[in-house]
Amino acid sequence: MADSAPKPAARGFERHAITVTILTVFSRFGGLAREACFGRLIGVSDAASAFGFAFLVPNLFRRLFGEGALTAALVPEQTRLEEKDPRAASRLAAMILARVGLFLSALVVIGELIIAIIPAEDGDLGLGLLAITLPYMPLVCLTAVAGAVLQVRGRFAPAAAAPILLNLSLVIAVLIAWWMGDGTVDGSTIGIVGWGVVFAGVAQAIWTLWEVRRTTPPSDASVIASRQAERRARLSFHRVVFQALPMILGLGVLQLNTFLDGLIASWPTIVGPTILGYPYPLQDTAMATLGYAQRLYEFPLGVFGIAVATAIFPQLSREKDDPSRFAATLRRGLRLAMFIGLPASLGIAVVRRPFVAVVYEGMAFDAKDVELVAFVLLGYAVAIWSYSINHILVRAFYARREPMTPVRIAIGMVMLNLALNLTLVFTTPLGVAGLAWSTAICAMIQSVILGRVLASRSGKLADRLVVGSVLKTVVCTAAMLAAVVVSMNTIPFEAISGGWISALVQLSSLAVVGAVVFLATAKAFGMPEIGWALGRDVAVE
Repeated sequence: MADSAPKPAARGFERHAITVTILTVFSRFGGLAREACFGRLIGVSDAASAFGFAFLVPNLFRRLFGEGALTAALVPEQTRLEEKDPRAASRLAAMILARVGLFLSALVVIGELIIAIIPAEDGDLGLGLLAITLPYMPLVCLTAVAGAVLQVRGRFAPAAAAPILLNLSLVIAVLIAWWMGDGTVDGSTIGIVGWGVVFAGVAQAIWTLWEVRRTTPPSDASVIASRQAERRARLSFHRVVFQALPMILGLGVLQLNTFLDGLIASWPTIVGPTILGYPYPLQDTAMATLGYAQRLYEFPLGVFGIAVATAIFPQLSREKDDPSRFAATLRRGLRLAMFIGLPASLGIAVVRRPFVAVVYEGMAFDAKDVELVAFVLLGYAVAIWSYSINHILVRAFYARREPMTPVRIAIGMVMLNLALNLTLVFTTPLGVAGLAWSTAICAMIQSVILGRVLASRSGKLADRLVVGSVLKTVVCTAAMLAAVVVSMNTIPFEAISGGWISALVQLSSLAVVGAVVFLATAKAFGMPEIGWALGRDVAVE
């Protein structure tokens, strides 16, 4: 009886999750097409590592703002004002957008000045590219903030579709660089790709800001109403800023860990082949290898994991004062994240080599590069389910207005990740793959800690329905893996064709086999998560 009471109130976010998922699928497939161009035309090279480093800083801010701190702090306040005082909500949105734009633009100017005064060296390709891509930082963050405002207004499509513009711009840019480089993309032409990033940022910001303006309701012309709205907006603005600062660590632990991975991998690119007089254990192509692997594990995470977290957050914010409704919604989110994330994690781990080959292999990306990137991808892939759950759990804390709890946990995870990074890179044969395994281990530990702490404050999360759902998902995933492994060992894919075609046939066949077996097993169990994943409001058993 206790499980059934909150059922009617726990539904709703799945409809938005499927909207975000569908559009994100298009953008992520566009991202794979972009990475396919990068792999084949640039390869695992010095130029690719330099571009990876240059994209590291603006990409960190994109993740923190687009998937993290500022939008996580803004959504509850924006939701409250949209319901009580739409005029104040419009003022808050305008205030946040204007001040974020000014603040980050000032950071760009400071960054450009610092880069300009650094003595020029032969190996400064990464810093030169960073100087080009740095203006993307305020542009993409404005896009993220505008997207959060639109999500509160029930408009999830613009923010989810904005990355399509980035993918298209980068594909065009890398093709131009390849053409101007007479069939190669090296240090002399990679700057064109950097300018493609900036152009995409301008297009994204214009699109989402226009949508914010278009969806802003007409305002009350009353002077009194205007003053009241301004006062409420300022109070909300201060609350958003106060909460966003600690949230940067709380929600951004995966991003900060990935950023640390990138800095360690980029050492040969930005400093040199030695450290304190000793040879550095990673090659100057390490950042490129790491980046190619990250793009692949981020594909299912962005399509499903972040989509669920994005869609559930406004609903959690509305239900924070009703413990039973809040807990019921959170349990549904966790069940859906595990239902999608666990098979994605282990499935990609098993088919990692054909996955890498299909996306990257050819021209400048050879079989040796495939093996290396697949080895790194294995480390990241095993924790996709955990990355997804962490996004939901941290947002649950923020919906409850408890930002400092995940911050304290995050600080420990960042320190542990750094220690594991250095240990695995310098003392084991894992090499660059040690960075991936460190991130995965920390993510899984973070999931356990966040879950236990949140359960102690908001009520039991692993109730009978959740435990049963996870066990069924484990069985479904085991059946899927058994079918995929048997298929890999019995079907002579190499004999069908050779090279890239063989990898494509193998990956497609194994994906179909795995999906059919997983869904058939879930259907036999009568799992409602199938309907949730499709955006249907299916009743809990």
